[in-house]
Amino acid sequence: MSKFKTICLLMIVTLLLGGCWSKRELNELAIVAALGIDKVDNEFKITVQVVVPGEISSKQPSSGRSPIITYHSTGATVFEAIRKMTTVTARKLYFSHLQIVVLGDELAKEGINESLDLISRDHEFRNDFDVIVAQDATADEVLNVLTPIEKVPANKILNSLKTSEKTWGTTQSIKIDDLINTLNTKDTSVVMSAIEVQGDKNIGKEQTNVKRSKSPVLLKYAGLAVFKEGKLIGLLTEDESRSLGFLRDKIDSTIEILACPKGGTLATEITHSKTKIKGKFENGAPKINVSIDVNQNVGEVLCNIDLTKEKSIHSINKKTEELIKKRIEETIRSVQHNYRVDIFGFGEELHRTNPKEWKKIKKDWLTIFQEIPVKVKVHVNTQGVGTMENSLVNKSKGE
Repeated sequence: MSKFKTICLLMIVTLLLGGCWSKRELNELAIVAALGIDKVDNEFKITVQVVVPGEISSKQPSSGRSPIITYHSTGATVFEAIRKMTTVTARKLYFSHLQIVVLGDELAKEGINESLDLISRDHEFRNDFDVIVAQDATADEVLNVLTPIEKVPANKILNSLKTSEKTWGTTQSIKIDDLINTLNTKDTSVVMSAIEVQGDKNIGKEQTNVKRSKSPVLLKYAGLAVFKEGKLIGLLTEDESRSLGFLRDKIDSTIEILACPKGGTLATEITHSKTKIKGKFENGAPKINVSIDVNQNVGEVLCNIDLTKEKSIHSINKKTEELIKKRIEETIRSVQHNYRVDIFGFGEELHRTNPKEWKKIKKDWLTIFQEIPVKVKVHVNTQGVGTMENSLVNKSKGE
């Protein structure tokens, strides 16, 4: 090919590649930070929390207006409701920065599968946002609460979810892709973090809620919600939610409160936890073994105990082991008898262990799950006792 022809070809290719034909200017878009879905009178009610850029910018002084605007619309489908919202919004809704989706309590009880179809299918929605459920509230009520510290409530909701998951263990984040995959799997049931509105929901909408040293209305995570075939059937207690965290190997850190031998209490910080679940079949009968290895530090001592003695550390290890083991066993029994759904992933483990035997019991798994024996073993190692060997309680008593 001649040099002239090569240059002409490159020029033509350059013309084809150039341009931002699909670009969207920021001042033409309404950036959606959070999306809420409710069910009202057999229709879907959609709430979007849209960011007001000028009110969250650090370079511009605030005008005192709300940093977010919420829009609402209803429709026979989620798709229709979102499109109808263009009749009230000044700009096209932009969902690529969506951080959180809140599902209303009534919608969750009726079933969430239909409501998730669009947001899991539409290319305008990314797959990296979290999904939570409102406890005794609508998604609309949750998204209308203004929050202190975080100007955009969606940021507060997401940050609280992540922080609690890492430091307390009673919440678990779930991305939309993981949620859809679990809903499509009949062997394991969905659990989702639940959030509640504490206080007067109407006051939560007002600017006064963020202009007081003590906000009268707060958003608080209430634990983990349990679903069966896409429908909300109950809420785990705080202890049950933490136990599920251990069983699902999702505990990064948490706190345990122990009773001391001579009265008083001692708090330890769990710094590492590793869970292994093993399934097996004995004469066709499935069994589950759970092994949990835990590292902890002594965090707070409100009793008379000598931490320089090896027997004291051994006692702390044993008490922590017994406490975690007892709580997990109680959680397993509660789920087996009260909810009767496998939220632990026992069925998946049995399937991996022995696909042939699993195939024989698969159709009766939920019935078998209610009575399957589960052996729990916990091993705890205390690594540190802090910068003081013993408690100030002893010193205040002159000991």
